[in-house]
Amino acid sequence: MSAIGKWILAVRPKTLWAGVAPVVVGTAMAYEAHLHHWPSAFIALLCSLLIQIGTNLANDYFDCRKGADTPQRQGPLRVTQAGVIPPRTMILAIILVFALACLGGLALIWRGGWPIVLIGSLCVLSGVLYTGGPYPLGYMGLGDLFVLIFFGPVAVGGTYYAQALEIEPVILLAGFGPGLLTTAILTVNNLRDLEEDRSTGKRTLAVRLGKTFTRWEYGLLVVLGASIPVLLYFRTGQHLSSLITLAIIPLAWPAFRTLAARTDGPSLNPILASTARLLLFYSALFSAGWLL
Repeated sequence: MSAIGKWILAVRPKTLWAGVAPVVVGTAMAYEAHLHHWPSAFIALLCSLLIQIGTNLANDYFDCRKGADTPQRQGPLRVTQAGVIPPRTMILAIILVFALACLGGLALIWRGGWPIVLIGSLCVLSGVLYTGGPYPLGYMGLGDLFVLIFFGPVAVGGTYYAQALEIEPVILLAGFGPGLLTTAILTVNNLRDLEEDRSTGKRTLAVRLGKTFTRWEYGLLVVLGASIPVLLYFRTGQHLSSLITLAIIPLAWPAFRTLAARTDGPSLNPILASTARLLLFYSALFSAGWLL
């Protein structure tokens, strides 16, 4: 395996849409309000991707260190556990990526002040504490809530604020759309890894509440995420065309059917990728509908 190939595996590029989608939504809303600022939007996207990458690398390292990744893993290869990248090298990479995110955030801090410091600090800290530290969020069954909040209202609201220098409740409500769909990606991941997580003491929500609950959780997250523009329309009386996001519900039907029948890795791994595409499609549909 080439050096580049190793790091591509570690970065998990199929998950990076979770960092892109909320920035797209927040920027579209800022543009519609005539408060957009393209340099800030670009930097917000860069920082979001770096924080996502840093979180992925930290998960790879800390899951290995805590014994949560085993040779029986059904998902994609984890490079630290497999010995593809040494732990010390992974630690240095985590520090470098998060440092670059903080460096990029300096321009946003110069524009937006202390609120950006708070948002950025919480995002970086949560990225590490998701699987690191003495009380990792992902091991306590709080991973779903973390993803919902930080990949939803925090990311969308932070992107909007970095450009508009103000925030409104409707922006934070809109953030729950990408947040719910990103949580759906995590739900599939946790369902696939349920038995391995249970055996290694990783008490995800799927481990705590079981397969049936997790299947229903996935469906509810997708439907609610797609329906957020309905709530926005009733609140504002505007942007009826953004309801086009409801189109992702029938697109998710094959995933619903597979989840109802199968929970093995080979069956669920494609659903991870298809749900990430749903998230990207949602952000594009919402943004276009919001601007029309």
